[in-house]
Amino acid sequence: MMTDLPPLLASWLSRTEPGDWLLVALSPLFLMVVALEAWRWRGHGRYDWRDSLDSLNLGGIYTLVDVAFVVFMVLPAMNWVAQHRLTHIEVTPLRFALLYLGVEFCYYWFHRASHRIRWFWCAHVVHHGSEHMNFTTAMRQSWLYPVAGNWLFYLPMVWIGFEPRWVLLALSCNLAYQFFIHTQWVGKLHPVIEYVFNTPSHHRAHHGRNPRYIDRNYGGTLIVFDRLFGTFVEETEAPDYGLVRQVHSHNPVWLTVHEWVAMVRDMLQPGPLAARLKHLWAPPEWERSQPSGDNRAHAPECPSRPHDPARP
Repeated sequence: MMTDLPPLLASWLSRTEPGDWLLVALSPLFLMVVALEAWRWRGHGRYDWRDSLDSLNLGGIYTLVDVAFVVFMVLPAMNWVAQHRLTHIEVTPLRFALLYLGVEFCYYWFHRASHRIRWFWCAHVVHHGSEHMNFTTAMRQSWLYPVAGNWLFYLPMVWIGFEPRWVLLALSCNLAYQFFIHTQWVGKLHPVIEYVFNTPSHHRAHHGRNPRYIDRNYGGTLIVFDRLFGTFVEETEAPDYGLVRQVHSHNPVWLTVHEWVAMVRDMLQPGPLAARLKHLWAPPEWERSQPSGDNRAHAPECPSRPHDPARP
């Protein structure tokens, strides 16, 4: 019963709708797929259980905290924008498909900004912290995404007339799709599928720290915007997963905040105020003197780990 819950929790739950819990509701399915993949690749080195536990811990925190942020911060901001929208768009199946395409376009630019603007990279770096590629990697997310402002990229869809909760539902569907492309289980698919959709092959390349793969393949469900804007790369060599300057920790708090700390340290270094502030919006690899970020535009400093030669 709602009345038996603590007042703050009851207030929070009363403001949510079923669509807000889509990713939570899909968690049993995600965990079942993780179990199947782990069984399939047992003994092949595709899973490191401590690494996967880190990803699951981060994913669990993110899933619950994100709902709270959506209810108390993101939705109020989106509702304010909705009061000034150009028109009101009633959602039909066709219009939802158009909304999904629009959200995909917004996601592309959010994802690209998350790699090329350090402020956003501070949140997104968490997702790239695993040196393994499996379904648990999809769950490795930062609960500071709303603080960084990832939701700002989707405000145009509200402004043109879509209801905020429909926009967020389309985004949740997009993120749910992306869970299934974090795997080495699936090779390359039919050329038509590979040309249009973001596939496991394309996303493996995105997670590689090989020089040719860094900052490529930003799409969520589709890969067409990468092809259109020149950020597409095909998977042609075995990806070496992880960060160029790897963070070796199992502390979920440090895994979440380490790049924020590094950015603040860089900003505190002596120099002109403009140069200090530039760390907020410059690319992650930009530096004035000593580097402290994680996404350096050069090859790893340690040799790549061995990969299955049969699967590039």
